[in-house]
Amino acid sequence: MDDADSANPQLLAWVKEWLDLARERNSKGVTTYKNAYESLKACPITFEHPAQLQQLKGFGPKLCERLEDNLKKYCQQNGLPMPPHPKSRKATASAGGNDAEGSSKPAKKARKPKAYVPAFRSGAFALVIGLSTLDEDASVGMTKAELIEVAQNHCDSSFTAPSDPTKFYTAWNSMKTLVQKELVYERGRPLRRYALTDEGWEVAKRIKETDQWQSETGGVREPTSAQPTIPSFQPEPASRPRSPSIEAAEPTRVPSEYQNVVSDGPTIPDDSSLPTFTPIRLPPGSFSVHLLLDVREVRAKTDRDYMQEELAKQGAKPIMRSMELGDAQWIAKCHDPNLLAAQGAEGDEIVLDWIVERKRLDDLIGSIKDGRFHEQKFRLKRSGVKKVIYIIEEITMDPASIQRYEEAVRSAIASTQVVNGYFVKKTSKMDDTIRYLARMTKMLKRTYEGKPLNVIPTRVLTSQNYIPLLSHLRESTPSSGWYITYPAFSSLASKSESMTLRDVFLKMLMTTRGVTGERALEIQKRWKTPYEFVKAFEACGTGEQGLKRKRDLVLGQTSHLVGRKKFTKAMSQKIAEVWGDA
Repeated sequence: MDDADSANPQLLAWVKEWLDLARERNSKGVTTYKNAYESLKACPITFEHPAQLQQLKGFGPKLCERLEDNLKKYCQQNGLPMPPHPKSRKATASAGGNDAEGSSKPAKKARKPKAYVPAFRSGAFALVIGLSTLDEDASVGMTKAELIEVAQNHCDSSFTAPSDPTKFYTAWNSMKTLVQKELVYERGRPLRRYALTDEGWEVAKRIKETDQWQSETGGVREPTSAQPTIPSFQPEPASRPRSPSIEAAEPTRVPSEYQNVVSDGPTIPDDSSLPTFTPIRLPPGSFSVHLLLDVREVRAKTDRDYMQEELAKQGAKPIMRSMELGDAQWIAKCHDPNLLAAQGAEGDEIVLDWIVERKRLDDLIGSIKDGRFHEQKFRLKRSGVKKVIYIIEEITMDPASIQRYEEAVRSAIASTQVVNGYFVKKTSKMDDTIRYLARMTKMLKRTYEGKPLNVIPTRVLTSQNYIPLLSHLRESTPSSGWYITYPAFSSLASKSESMTLRDVFLKMLMTTRGVTGERALEIQKRWKTPYEFVKAFEACGTGEQGLKRKRDLVLGQTSHLVGRKKFTKAMSQKIAEVWGDA
């Protein structure tokens, strides 16, 4: 049985964590923890309080107290009420039993259940406050991204990054509690939206009546029927016809300063349409190799410069920059800043054939779940960089989460290596990643600084001819390397980020599990827009026969495909569920 399917998954995860630690230290407690772990995993009873575990093999008072301490911290972090100790419940039950027997003692007044109010500045607290910025009668809820944006200021923990690198949960995990308590309802597919229920609005009002909230807001009481603070959440007019909605999965990026360096250009039907040019030749000794590091690569919000400082200590001081693609890459920087300009190019940096995408294990799991993983690989392929390195940091995580997604992670890594041909480097922590990047920097300095570089002039490049031109040059002159300037590379990468309707459609398709970039392209070849795709499902009709036609639509239209592009029946049915309400 999977740990996640246990009757007590959270308690089991803590016991498993201590068992693993005892094994690592080769301590005498291994047997005790092993007995406790196996008996709790096999037990079908759901326990409300750790003290109840003493009836199981391996659980003594000390172990139960440790679990109780962990549970208290967990409840405080997630704004949950701590379950009452079984002894206090027994005392209450005993008193009730004596009354039933006609005892002369006066009956104790039953304690009224305390109204639920999340802990101040906890995840649940912030989510309720965030959702209360909507109008109480609004019919449109908030997406996860929208809600996090308004809720984060009201929470001491992050909604996107675990407070402890060894744990998997964030403040967003409190949403599950709010849904279970029926304070929040969620709807929508594939994009979930959240809103407060009537009970949720009552909790929001109770929060705003507390002294802590009053002091935080300067003593100003908010009207309960306030207008939404975010205009985009207003419901659409009823007279507006319903059409498939298209929403970006990520916040809009600030336009790149290099966005217009490379023009779009016409499509390239064949190699005869490719431009001819004389390359810019950089002789050995005219440049040096440097590591570029994205400014968002930090260890923690409170330790933003750690990676940069540690790389500098190891002789690989990085150039920090907001990168359009990847988390790190290597460039050749000209000693003479006017060398490229004198030959009609821009800047003084050349992009080399190496780029790094760094993923912590929890981030990798998250990107697999929401489809970002396939999208990122798709963009890396379109970048034209030959050597792509995926660094996977296998940090310590909740054992239940690891077991739940172990197969998906293994499959994603294998696909990255075999299908995409990318190199996967596994490290155990950030320090190992830093050492690897430092070694790579030294190796690439030795490789490139002693040979000439052929640079493609930016004036001949367009976003349409870049990949065909690069492929043609690599096939015709395999012994030579072909490179472009950093401004040109960033311009091309930013164009791949600014989405056309086609790009949005592909992203929407890839949110369905199993639909890779290649499969999404096959669908887009047959149905050019989301509107056409939805209409194709509508044309299948209704009833049992219509339902069957919807489920077989994609499979029937792509039955000739083989290999990685092939669709399974299950995939076709899943797509029909999302796009055709099948």
